[in-house]
Amino acid sequence: MPTQVLLVEDDASLREVIGTVLTAIGCRVDSVGNGLDALARFPEAPYGLVILDLMLPGMDGFSVCREMRKTSTVPIIMLTARRDTADVVTGLELGADDYVTKPFEAAELIARVRAALRRSAAGEHQKLTAGELTIDVPAFRATKLGHELSLSATEFKLLAELTVHAGQVLSREQLLRRVWGYDYLGDSRLVDMAVKRLRDKIEDDPSSPQYVATVRGVGYRFEGDVVRA
Repeated sequence: MPTQVLLVEDDASLREVIGTVLTAIGCRVDSVGNGLDALARFPEAPYGLVILDLMLPGMDGFSVCREMRKTSTVPIIMLTARRDTADVVTGLELGADDYVTKPFEAAELIARVRAALRRSAAGEHQKLTAGELTIDVPAFRATKLGHELSLSATEFKLLAELTVHAGQVLSREQLLRRVWGYDYLGDSRLVDMAVKRLRDKIEDDPSSPQYVATVRGVGYRFEGDVVRA
């Protein structure tokens, strides 16, 4: 089945161009021009991806992303005309999985869309247990002490990748390739923000992590013994 994409962009001409690009790679696209319409449309269809402009009339993209993350782990790619680091970091902290800075080439957008969809669909045939955590990779489900964790597709793939390689230091570049699916298009802030969000959800004390340790100047390492089933 084609992936259904919700495109939220107030520029009608850009909305048309992006819609054409997505249709050409086999997506079904629903387009809206503002945040309120996006939130009204969002529950109506099983969207596999949201492409969300940050600078929207009325309700901005940050607020839309925050509301969507209350009920869904669907991959969200932000579109931003700003190169301000603070805007990008805010969007990632709110739960966006990736971002594209305008203006962009169609090839870059396609690469990021395909990478997001691969992360969402990824699965390996194994179940992992580490301390209080259980990661059921084929079921795309993670629990802590039996309670299901609300992880986005990117957060789940990141957790699975770190856990599979427990005890090994994975650099930000390795994580960009393995989790996001690209390197030269990537940005280490994606990794750092995703790790921060992941820690907030799996650690008892995110400021003193038990599972995901920072190896300063290198990357991250999953701590503890992992049982594979």
